[in-house]
Amino acid sequence: MAAAEILLTLMLIFTCFGLLSGYPVAFVLSGVALLFALVGAGFGVFDMAFVSAFPDRVYGIMTNALLLAVPLFIFMGVMLEKAGIAEELLQTMSELFGRFRAGLGLSVIFVGTLLAASTGIVGATVVTMGLISLPVMLKSNYSPTVSTGVICASGTLGQIIPPSIVLILLGDQISSAHQTAQMTMGNFSPEPVSIADLFVGAIFPGLLLVTLYILWLVTYSFIWPENVPSVKSRKREQHIFKHALKVLFPPLILILVVLGSILSGIATATESASVGALGAMILAAAHKKFTLENIKAVMRQTAKVTSMVFTILIGAALFTLVFRGYGGEEIVHHNLSNLPGGFFMAMLVVMAVMFFLGFFLDFIEIIFVVVPIVAPVLLKMNADPVWLAIMIAINLQTSFLTPPFGFALFYLRGVAPRRVRTISIYKGVIPFVAIQIFTLALLSLLPEMATWLPEKLYGSETINLPLHETEENYSVDF
Repeated sequence: MAAAEILLTLMLIFTCFGLLSGYPVAFVLSGVALLFALVGAGFGVFDMAFVSAFPDRVYGIMTNALLLAVPLFIFMGVMLEKAGIAEELLQTMSELFGRFRAGLGLSVIFVGTLLAASTGIVGATVVTMGLISLPVMLKSNYSPTVSTGVICASGTLGQIIPPSIVLILLGDQISSAHQTAQMTMGNFSPEPVSIADLFVGAIFPGLLLVTLYILWLVTYSFIWPENVPSVKSRKREQHIFKHALKVLFPPLILILVVLGSILSGIATATESASVGALGAMILAAAHKKFTLENIKAVMRQTAKVTSMVFTILIGAALFTLVFRGYGGEEIVHHNLSNLPGGFFMAMLVVMAVMFFLGFFLDFIEIIFVVVPIVAPVLLKMNADPVWLAIMIAINLQTSFLTPPFGFALFYLRGVAPRRVRTISIYKGVIPFVAIQIFTLALLSLLPEMATWLPEKLYGSETINLPLHETEENYSVDF
């Protein structure tokens, strides 16, 4: 093994140990990268010209208009959370559906879908629904296993249902990887991949997940009705329905305006996010929650999350430069393209690695570190960029749910009552993990689920890649 490959292997090992140690991710990535750049330069196997390109990369990150949508969508989500929208929705939907078998669970799925489409922040959604709905479900004699499973699964829908921060960050990385792959293959004017493409491509898979969640809960209610009993409401049905319409109308209008402006091409993701932020402030004012104290809290939380995202992105940029300087990209290309089974096996290995990393790393680190390394080779093998992005998003969502290290499980464990055992949370998410894996497998066999609607709306040329093709069909000269 050459000295460069040895140092590259050691760099990856040091990075893994650094990430698992709990030290801030951004400083692990940049610190390890800089250390091994200096070591490699000392041994004469690394060209420091790669590091000298770092200021240009930072400038490109900070001037990327697309990434301006991130703090705006974060602000929108946090403001809606502070406005008490989630609490009001859960209470109203519980009254509306509670009298039906598994009605409380269905209301949690419905509200989780709405919150996913309006906030896109997984941690906040899981914690909010855990604090509000879990005590009500337990008091109504719902099984702790079912209750925790429904809350965790519904809370992670923000990973895939637009406008998702995951899709925005993925869109930026996939777009760059697509341009790199196409230019390497001799196409110097590739078709761009927009956030609108990803948002539209995620609609069918996201709705399929919600539908399968509902079907599972309804089926469960017929097999074990005692675990998901109905709850009688003291209010008249007519009053409940009117109140539900009144509560649902404002957030639905906000969602339609934000998503509709993006999908119709009227506004960019950043412009639409600014409208969403303004709409969230108006809703907060309508709920009399637009106070100075809440504004300070929202601004503080927005600044905190945004700083974390951009700091990790900058650290990942330096790590990627050093990785490429050691020839890591060529090594990954060679190994993936020469796997037996061709594209199918390469895609399977990448999905498995991301799934495993999702136990220990947040989606932000995976998107900024792993995607730039593996996406170009998969795109060179004719993978459709929109389909690849949706596959990655669902995969990361699945790892958020999977015991024993799924992040959503930790979020709920932190706010759940002591009488709810951790093993109950683990058992509760297993059916939903199975649904996620089934959806991922179905999407891999039917890429049209993610590519058909963008083609119809925007007429973009996409490549529907059948995973059963042989390696010869997708051989790439690296």
